[in-house]
Amino acid sequence: MLFIDNTGITDPSINLAIEEYALKHLPMDDSYLLFYINSPSIIIGKHQNTIEEINQEYVKDNNIQVVRRLSGGGAVYHDLGNLNFSFITKDDGQSFHNFLKFTQPVIDYLQSMGVNAELSGRNDLQVGEQKISGNAQFSTRGRMFSHGTLMFDLNLDDVQASLNVNPEKFKSKSTKSVRSRVANIKELLGTDMTIEEFRNGLLRSIFGMEPSEVPQYKLEQDDWVKINAISKEHYQNWDWNYGLSPKSNVKHTRKFPAGLIDIRMDIEDSLIKDIKIYGDFFGVGDVVDVENALRGKRYEQVEVRQALADLELGHYFGRIEPEDFIGLIFLEE
Repeated sequence: MLFIDNTGITDPSINLAIEEYALKHLPMDDSYLLFYINSPSIIIGKHQNTIEEINQEYVKDNNIQVVRRLSGGGAVYHDLGNLNFSFITKDDGQSFHNFLKFTQPVIDYLQSMGVNAELSGRNDLQVGEQKISGNAQFSTRGRMFSHGTLMFDLNLDDVQASLNVNPEKFKSKSTKSVRSRVANIKELLGTDMTIEEFRNGLLRSIFGMEPSEVPQYKLEQDDWVKINAISKEHYQNWDWNYGLSPKSNVKHTRKFPAGLIDIRMDIEDSLIKDIKIYGDFFGVGDVVDVENALRGKRYEQVEVRQALADLELGHYFGRIEPEDFIGLIFLEE
């Protein structure tokens, strides 16, 4: 495994572009590890409705950057007290959805520091009932990354104020707010340290050697040209980060083992004139396939079931039964 040094860049639109570039263009003879720290920003999951996930007034007043990532999952707040890690590897067909495989090295380091972290639920690292890390994955063309946050010394008030969290997320939890459910690693350590010291300790733990000795893939000028092009095309692009929401007169939302799924449909003359699927689920396939299969079909169960018959819905959403998804389309409020 090679370490990619992002040279201290804190612009999320560049850091996410480095990750995408490494995933799609670096030789897969090796796997890669990328660390990055972002300036105040909200990183939106691939399938989420940005406008509804953020507190727009607070985000604007506090100059918080909003960037959509490639992976699914939920929106997260980043600042200079948050360390992000990304493992970039071949997709062997068994690693996607296996969050423990990629978080275990992080868990081992945290436990060695006296922080009793463990993987909880789909994709969180928790200490007791409090979350210290969220993780997400993305796969394409035989490659994948598994990346996560490490809330080391995050401004938790900004976390609470900048995000609008769907109440469906808390239906099965005793806590009723983001602020009460998260914790900073720095508060849990038995010793005082900076985020740079924490980063170097994690690097040392993963590679088993001093950070100065860790083997690296050094980004050259040609790499940076391509990274900046990706950043401009995707992560600095309003259409990518926000996107336009189609008109809808039907909204059905439910939380499944696969995650939250939010379906918006424009039903006219008993036809699904338009449809958009949002959520924090993790899937390999692009849900545009599901939307296209349903668009223009009659809004009745027989035709919808036929339209979806050839699609493996688990490929797009993760753990969900076809009948549950169809039931959501026709959910009675």
